[in-house]
Amino acid sequence: MRAAAGSTPTGDPVRLAVLTALNIADELFRCRQANDARDGQIAERAEELERLLDHVLMT
Repeated sequence: MRAAAGSTPTGDPVRLAVLTALNIADELFRCRQANDARDGQIAERAEELERLLDHVLMT
């Protein structure tokens, strides 16, 4: 809330609390998106390794 208080000209505590809550929610959603992207990359790599392993075991 201190960071939000420094960036807003009014000192309305309710407005600052709402702004802070919105910033926290935004950060949460950004983290979730980053995790989803990372999970997708891991899944793709695991599938690739599985294909390679299957190929090695078949020959």
